Amino acid sequence: MKFVRFEYGSITSYGLVQEETVWVLAGSPFDSYQITDTHYALPEVTLLSPCLPTKGVCIGLNYRDHAQEMGVPIPSSPIVFIKPSGCTIGPLSPILYPPLSKRIDYEAELAIVIGKKSVAVSEKEAPQFILGYTCANDVTARDFQGKSGPWAVAKGFDTFMPLGPVITDEIDPANVHITSRLNGEVRQFSNTKNLIFTSHFLVSYLSHIMTLYPGDVILTGTPAGIGPMHIGDTIEVEIEGIGILTNKIASRLQ
Repeated sequence: MKFVRFEYGSITSYGLVQEETVWVLAGSPFDSYQITDTHYALPEVTLLSPCLPTKGVCIGLNYRDHAQEMGVPIPSSPIVFIKPSGCTIGPLSPILYPPLSKRIDYEAELAIVIGKKSVAVSEKEAPQFILGYTCANDVTARDFQGKSGPWAVAKGFDTFMPLGPVITDEIDPANVHITSRLNGEVRQFSNTKNLIFTSHFLVSYLSHIMTLYPGDVILTGTPAGIGPMHIGDTIEVEIEGIGILTNKIASRLQ
């Protein structure tokens, strides 16, 4: 299934996508829901962030080639940091360039969307707690990474976690292509089979550390090829079987 969260006129709702039609849900995919008879053509709606996480739990250096690119050893255990809920935006919403930073980077990532409250989940049980997967961009103020202690500042500016366009359970998270394009030019291209720590392992591992709530997302890491974005640029994150997440970079007022 493919779920979206959308606006249509004064309506904000979750929907189920079938081909090019969005069927309005009564309720939420994170709880109980029914598919109503109301539907809209997909191009007619405005897609929002497909979930409203209490937090984005992010994994650093989870592709071998990215660790090598950054000149650091392959991690022996997950490197974990948090993005606040205010980082969340949806497709076509602007990424705001903070005036405090001189360089912000794109990082294309597969995001796990938690479907049920998860505490001390085993790796075998993990799929039962995953609603699905979506595209994410772990936007980073690179000039703040490393000089301000843990990565909370570099990763935590408002609008620094675009998500979308859909949540789907129709992919194999261990084997999908992931691509980023800056102004139409491919900058990153890899496959999730190159992840050091798998999606199911990460859900289990993190659920033994913190409670994961419905709608929370786990960003699984980015492959090599990261680079800067500038005001006016368009960044796309495409993941096989999910779709394309597109955002533009805009100036943020002082």
